[in-house]
Amino acid sequence: MSRASHDILKSASLRLLFKAEQGRVAVGVSYRAKVPQSPSDQSCSRSSLNSYLILDRVEMGDWRTIFVTGGAGYIGSHCIVELLECGYDVVAIDNFANSVTETDGESAALKRVEQITGKKVTFYNCDLLDREKLETVFNQHKIDCVIHFAAIKAVGESMQVPLHYYRNNIIGAINLLEVMKAAGCFQLVFSSSCTVYGEPTELPITEEHETGNITNVYGRTKYFIEEMLKDISRAEKSWNIVSLRYFNPVGAHRSGLIGEDPTKPFTNLMPYIAQVALRHKPELIIFGGDYPTDDGTGVRDYIHVMDLAAGHVAALNALHKQHLRLKIYNLGTGNGVTVLQLIKTFEKASGTTVPYVIKERREGDIVSMYANTDLAKKELGWTAKYTVEQMCQDFWRWQTMNPYGYRTSIKNGTTEHLNNTS
Repeated sequence: MSRASHDILKSASLRLLFKAEQGRVAVGVSYRAKVPQSPSDQSCSRSSLNSYLILDRVEMGDWRTIFVTGGAGYIGSHCIVELLECGYDVVAIDNFANSVTETDGESAALKRVEQITGKKVTFYNCDLLDREKLETVFNQHKIDCVIHFAAIKAVGESMQVPLHYYRNNIIGAINLLEVMKAAGCFQLVFSSSCTVYGEPTELPITEEHETGNITNVYGRTKYFIEEMLKDISRAEKSWNIVSLRYFNPVGAHRSGLIGEDPTKPFTNLMPYIAQVALRHKPELIIFGGDYPTDDGTGVRDYIHVMDLAAGHVAALNALHKQHLRLKIYNLGTGNGVTVLQLIKTFEKASGTTVPYVIKERREGDIVSMYANTDLAKKELGWTAKYTVEQMCQDFWRWQTMNPYGYRTSIKNGTTEHLNNTS
């Protein structure tokens, strides 16, 4: 690319990834990158940017500030890394229901996000049920788009305290939507879940699969919020929403600095496997060994958390380019993996053994669930890149570097447990 062409792009402040291809500009459809500082600067380029839309001219308004709820949590913190590396400013809130706070009230995860990216995250300790404080945060910033992760998510617990889940997840979402509307912000990426499908009637699961036949309260809260989003997008044309139904997030950032904290309640399988591999737990309990699968254990679609983060940025860019009203996409790998297959892959990646026992099935557990992601590939230019082995390797790196999660301090090559986090 010539110096003159670069200067034109830079002076126009076009925030995009560019490369020369037959004298035209190729714009990455998966990401929007920061303005290059030199003609050769491709600092936001990465291997997943393999799909390009050829345009003769690009005109777009400038989005700068993204508001992230649940930003201190597992998925939220990894998504913020992706946002910062692609040139966005981030305002994040969290109430630390699923994440770790330090004694100064700051997020342990987001401090490490700043270490990874070298960029600042504006953070507020704020609960979505505290509407007044939420309004204050919106009044202090010009928010261009919201990514809504915040929710409590333990399936078993949701069946024991359903009102707590309905209040937190649904009323919290209503507060957020009303505050967004009052602030004139109608752009939303919603973190939904494959739980809205219930027991699948066909595999792989497409976005057209029936929803609503759900066996747990947590899944119903996600379903009810999706229905609310459908209603408001029909009633008010200003709304521009993408709902992402993702499958089973695992893995961690390749730096080993952030990941799913093992000292907070977690419901995903891989943290349990890692805790057994570290000998923090004696054995892994597998519920059900007589399912009609290859080895009798349940099948799930495991997706690397950084692929998931990239999917949220791809959705953000889709909202930026066109008025969708409401679109729904699956985010997964499209590959079903049994529990025993995941254990064996983790053992290989970590060089450890994971003792396990098989017990009776749990009522309501689903046999097999994995995604058809063709729509996300076609319309968002997004596909999952990481293999199951890479997911295990990255999570093991996080766990061995941080055996006590964000409560781990590394000094002189040894680790110790910290008491200044909660």
